[in-house]
Amino acid sequence: MGATSSPASYAMTPAAASHAATPASARDPLTAASFTTPHAGWRLKDSGSTARFRGLAAVSRTTAWAAGTGGTVLRTRDGGKHWRNISPPGADALEFRDIEALDARRAVVLAIGEGAASRVFRTDDAGATWTESFRNPDPRAFYDCLTFFDRRHGIALSDPVDGKYRILSTGDGGRSWRVLPSDGMPPAQQGEAAFAASGQCLVSSGSRDAWIATGGAATARVLHTADRGRTWTVTDTPLPAGDPARGIFALAVRDRGHALAVGGDYRPDQPSPHAAAVSDDAGATWTPAAAPPKAYRSGAAWLPHSRHLALAVGPTGSDLTLDGGHTWHPFDTGSYDTVDCAPDLGCWAAGEKGRLARLEW
Repeated sequence: MGATSSPASYAMTPAAASHAATPASARDPLTAASFTTPHAGWRLKDSGSTARFRGLAAVSRTTAWAAGTGGTVLRTRDGGKHWRNISPPGADALEFRDIEALDARRAVVLAIGEGAASRVFRTDDAGATWTESFRNPDPRAFYDCLTFFDRRHGIALSDPVDGKYRILSTGDGGRSWRVLPSDGMPPAQQGEAAFAASGQCLVSSGSRDAWIATGGAATARVLHTADRGRTWTVTDTPLPAGDPARGIFALAVRDRGHALAVGGDYRPDQPSPHAAAVSDDAGATWTPAAAPPKAYRSGAAWLPHSRHLALAVGPTGSDLTLDGGHTWHPFDTGSYDTVDCAPDLGCWAAGEKGRLARLEW
């Protein structure tokens, strides 16, 4: 933990590079060949903070939000040159683990923990003011992640209560929330939960589809909804399981059909073989990655406008896939917990000790 980022590049062969799709953006095209340049990789930005950032929302190459320990929320508008502390007042004791940007000025942030420690805040003015829109009244619930389908509709995920995952829903952009009925949720396994490691244990794609990543039980599973959280199906995955420290830590969905899962065993003294998988059918089935990352990974993101390129990050480094998640290649040794990419190819990573970085090439 705490490795220093060295901007290393992974040298792609011409054959490998030919498999990468060319992004639609003509202004700043990013392909596999972009990573062969000597300066390609993460570039650390001075955040001025020592918080650990596991919540991250990329709006563009210039604008990003980060949320972390000590109730900290930061925002940049100039590509990471300056970060403004816009933390909600009185939130010092809270652990922010997920943040979703509805646009450059509106965002919703989630604090995790048992009972009243789980809270949701919303801002409409770039963090100048915040409104607490939800405080968990149930001591049995522990909220881990949230996601938005559009600017109005979103859901948040709690670890199982009475044997089933609990879903919180909003239809007004996070201004108000309600717990959905649990009759459409399959039973949880003994000891199963979601990992609040990167804000990616609950992800969405399109206007109605969302996926949950699980761990801590006999089998690492993925749950899928096609109706904004009212009913769910569940499938087993080949990722490491059978221990409270093992499972899926992050999902990345390119579209309704294509998804990635990464994870492993988060303990630094334990190996994490087979810690990545791919799905081509909305998570109904999963195939182990032929060459997964060589260590535990907690975050993942697709490169915009590409059918093949994606990133995975973790405490021991970052990896790139050129073939949709089947094989992964290391390209950086810095410690990061989460990663997110914006449509204009603005990719950001965040982690411990105030680490915030942007992908540059």
